[in-house]
Amino acid sequence: MKRLHIHISAADMAQTKAFYSALFGQAPSVEKPDYMKWMLDDPRINLAVSQRDGAVRGVDHVGIQVDSDAELEDLNAALQAAEQSTLAEPDANCCYAHSNKHWAKDPQGVVWEMFHSMETIPTYGHDLRDSAAFKEWTPEENVKARECCG
Repeated sequence: MKRLHIHISAADMAQTKAFYSALFGQAPSVEKPDYMKWMLDDPRINLAVSQRDGAVRGVDHVGIQVDSDAELEDLNAALQAAEQSTLAEPDANCCYAHSNKHWAKDPQGVVWEMFHSMETIPTYGHDLRDSAAFKEWTPEENVKARECCG
């Protein structure tokens, strides 16, 4: 089963907690000094808020959380079948979770994270987006490379 994921960068965690707790009618299910998460069934969403790198961007990225690696691979295969470029990130340790991930960018450059989390971890960690390779990656270049070289 899939769950929509939205990750927001926030300047003031207390004000952000108050806003989303009021909006959703419940406190976050995970709360750390630099990270909060609401896992909701109505609407079916995983909303994360962080002060990841000190930058405040509002919506940082969106995504789809799945319940298994098989569902994750199905999502990735669907994008690749439509000639969309993705980047794999197996065994990621980010957002207090150990996950397998695939990243994609839509035509406007909106970053999408598709992921299956296996367990919680004690630290925030980091993800592929912190790497130079991700920052330099453009979906168009990967599609052209695949067309050229299979």
